[in-house]
Amino acid sequence: MSASIFGHMESSLRGYLADLGRRAEVDTEDAAAHLARTELPRVVAALRALLDDHRPDTNGRCPSCRTRLLTKAPAPCRAYLTAHLCLLVTEDTSYREHLAG
Repeated sequence: MSASIFGHMESSLRGYLADLGRRAEVDTEDAAAHLARTELPRVVAALRALLDDHRPDTNGRCPSCRTRLLTKAPAPCRAYLTAHLCLLVTEDTSYREHLAG
């Protein structure tokens, strides 16, 4: 039963994100601006909540990502690493490519 609940949640979230991405690309400028004003704060809040769950401890380790009781969690954890790579490294690369282009 829990697998079907997760599957439904995953499908809903993927659909929501796909819809946002599609609408940002094809909507008119006014509609895209409205989309950004209404949906971007929600997406930012969701990302902040996720990262709050993975906040590093005093040793820089993520208590949420610890796989076993006596093992050390990765540092940085995958949640922070993925967010950083997707939001900042990709942005830096695109910006550098734009300048070089």
